[in-house]
Amino acid sequence: MKTISIISQKGGVGKTTTAINLAASLALYKRKTLLVDCDPQGCASYGIGLIRKKNDKTLFHALSGTALPKEIVANTCLEFLKAIPAGEQLFQIELRIASMKNRELLLRNLLTPLKSSFDYIIIDTPASMGILVVNAIVAADTVLLPLQCEFMAYKTLHQYLKTVIFIKDKFNPSLTLEGILLTMYNMGEDLSHNILENANKHFKKKIFNTVIPRNIQLREFVSNGKPLVVYDRQCIGADSYLKLAGEILANEKNKITTIKP
Repeated sequence: MKTISIISQKGGVGKTTTAINLAASLALYKRKTLLVDCDPQGCASYGIGLIRKKNDKTLFHALSGTALPKEIVANTCLEFLKAIPAGEQLFQIELRIASMKNRELLLRNLLTPLKSSFDYIIIDTPASMGILVVNAIVAADTVLLPLQCEFMAYKTLHQYLKTVIFIKDKFNPSLTLEGILLTMYNMGEDLSHNILENANKHFKKKIFNTVIPRNIQLREFVSNGKPLVVYDRQCIGADSYLKLAGEILANEKNKITTIKP
């Protein structure tokens, strides 16, 4: 069983798109998968069709102690995929837990009784470095970092890795790097080629072989309430995420990748 947190300090890099479609792809490989929406914006919840009513239990209720973990797990359109939705109240959680002891361990403790029911837990996170992201890193076995094929995203990756290492050393020493995923890759653009070349040079085996292309369906699928790998499995974006899931499954027996800036 493995918990993978998908994290990025920069918004718009394909983080939530990756969380949704990686989780759904693993489910299509018949791995029992749980998608945890840890982002108060709730885009992952919306993208898999979980439009919650006000009286429904969400991650907020479990983190604040008013619901049990099993009470917030929801079914999705895929047999092997379950989800824990976010809700608008999740915006309040950082203030509510600010003075709590061991607040960094809340998500890990919440997920512990659920782990035996799943092969993979995929956690989507806010584009920040607040307490929810810290919780996601502490709860994870590995982290996956989407890297948008743009200069500034590449330039800031080293600094972000240093922040992740700080959290790892303080709260989760066994944390490893699942990999760095290049997103929004444009095959006809020199910049995308240069970013890929430099990333492979500096991060070597930490870069996934799979790259996620720029694809109109990847921008539109969320509004349909289904993962792209379900809504339009034949498109290049869906095919890329199925390949990513296959690569992660194939790498399970390989050597663990340490996190270094």
